[in-house]
Amino acid sequence: MPTPEFILSLREHIGTAPLWLSGVTAVVRREDGAVLLVERADNGRWTSVSGIIDPGEEPADAAEREVLEEAGVVAVAERLVWVHVLPPHTWPNGDQAQFLDLVFDCRYVSGDPYPADGENTRAGWFTLDDMPELWGRHRETIERAFSDDPATRFERRGPH
Repeated sequence: MPTPEFILSLREHIGTAPLWLSGVTAVVRREDGAVLLVERADNGRWTSVSGIIDPGEEPADAAEREVLEEAGVVAVAERLVWVHVLPPHTWPNGDQAQFLDLVFDCRYVSGDPYPADGENTRAGWFTLDDMPELWGRHRETIERAFSDDPATRFERRGPH
């Protein structure tokens, strides 16, 4: 998976030390109820489209950009459905990061999905009943996007 230039620049200064990053997950849905999934090239797992927000980029724009870059599909982010922190992750080269993940429910506009940028090996539409096994939190993100609850879900840990 290509690493954004701003992260490569940071890594020159901090090495493998943990980075706190903002990311997006885009749950793209068609009117017929199908959802867009991609099979990641780095681990072979099926997921919704996700990626890192560029410096200064609006999160909804990032979600739409990632969908176009990764799957060749035009989509519009219509609703923020979940704000949560992903567990810390260490890559094989020792780089460490943790992500604030903003999950968007996105409306399909146009395009036939394909692995557009090399980050994925396959891309396609699936119904909720015929989805492949999904990695990690991705089934929960899809269920949240399909929920009729208009409120954004916020995770909490600790006293309030």
